[in-house]
Amino acid sequence: MGDPNFERTVVLMIEHTADGALGLVLSRPTDIALADVLPEWAGLATEPAVLHVGGPVEERSGWCLARARDPESLDGFVPVVGDLGLVDLEQDPVSLRAALFSLRLYVGYSGWGAGQLEDELAASAWFVVDAATDDPFLPDGAALWRRILARQQGALSRLALFPPHPSLN
Repeated sequence: MGDPNFERTVVLMIEHTADGALGLVLSRPTDIALADVLPEWAGLATEPAVLHVGGPVEERSGWCLARARDPESLDGFVPVVGDLGLVDLEQDPVSLRAALFSLRLYVGYSGWGAGQLEDELAASAWFVVDAATDDPFLPDGAALWRRILARQQGALSRLALFPPHPSLN
């Protein structure tokens, strides 16, 4: 695609409808410690406890992905896949400590207008694979793209070893 916002990134698709799509980039940690910006949430975060860039849209918006022990009984939890979902950041994090066992905070999100993602998929701009509920909490950062491709079957797994710029190899 030539868009540096999405080069070798992993995007967890949160919602995809005829009206558009919304996802969070999982593979872009920042150097900003949660303790410096949201200290009340820092103790719940999976290491490294830093903010992550969820995408280039509305970079002042905050998003929280977490795994819940009992998702169906947790208020303010919107399931995405399995026990992984979005947590309302307006909740008291202290009251969530026993209910959550993995957590990451993101700024911004990735968004597509109606038909935009479908066009990109038709142009083979994305690899589409199933998400694992622990993907957002792996410590790989930028190497997450490589790890997720490596676990795929067939030729797709070999792309994990493909250099970013083959002409420079």
